[in-house]
Amino acid sequence: MKSYEVIIIGGSYAGLSAGMSLGRSLRNTLIIDSGKPCNRQTPHSHNFITHDGKTPKEISELAREQVEAYDTVKFYEGSVVKLRRINAEFEAEISTGEKFYAKKLILASGLKDIMPDITGFTECWGISVLHCPYCHGYEVRNEVTGILSDGDMGFDFSKLVYNLTKDLFLLTNGKSVLSSEQKLKLAENNISLVEDEVEKIEHNNGDISKIIFRTGKEISLKALYAKVPFQQNIDVSGDLGCELTEQGFIKVDFMQKTNIPGVFACGDNVTMMRSVATAVAQGNFTGAVVNKELVEEEF
Repeated sequence: MKSYEVIIIGGSYAGLSAGMSLGRSLRNTLIIDSGKPCNRQTPHSHNFITHDGKTPKEISELAREQVEAYDTVKFYEGSVVKLRRINAEFEAEISTGEKFYAKKLILASGLKDIMPDITGFTECWGISVLHCPYCHGYEVRNEVTGILSDGDMGFDFSKLVYNLTKDLFLLTNGKSVLSSEQKLKLAENNISLVEDEVEKIEHNNGDISKIIFRTGKEISLKALYAKVPFQQNIDVSGDLGCELTEQGFIKVDFMQKTNIPGVFACGDNVTMMRSVATAVAQGNFTGAVVNKELVEEEF
């Protein structure tokens, strides 16, 4: 039986940051990672001081190299298919059938974005179809920009992006549910409302050239912001029993603790603020909290 003090599910920014914190605390730690981060198509990462403009891969490869320097931290490449508690330990089962055990579990497993049925959307995701104006908005400032959203979310997102460009379209992909007051406010700020259904995105290797609607209408854009639905990368609410929020994030307290004693979570799977900097900060803090809990139990 392969047993550790801590197992971290997910070896991207949050998981690696937690791993470094635990490695520096001499904790026997295993990081299990599938090697498929959600930002693998993104050409550059921004808004992370000292790493602004680097590729996500550059940042993660350097991080892993630095974490690997700590002898007590080990890595395993694979996908977790089941998590459960067995007596005083947690069991992580890999797709190969192999099982690992630990006293504490950190869920840094991220999220899986669910792409809409729009031709070209998936190919542009993370390149010119963007999720976050803080991560990517500066690079497309003052450009012709679209927002694919509706209702309160679309209205609020329009206000945020309007700060970066005044040449803005709100695409509701069908008849809008915006209130008359919201529509009036958009018009006052010269934000064009388009209620036609989107058929496809024309692009060149992920860079948008135009949006084509089912009516035949076309709009040339430089960037398109979109909020897409998501699901947890692994089943954390089944056998493990972690509680989720109404939005689908893992519910944690201010110490990154889930409702299951001994299970912690950090990174994209717990917050709508999906950025490298946020994931690193949460991972570092979570590693320290887990070490402190082990210290208290052992002393």
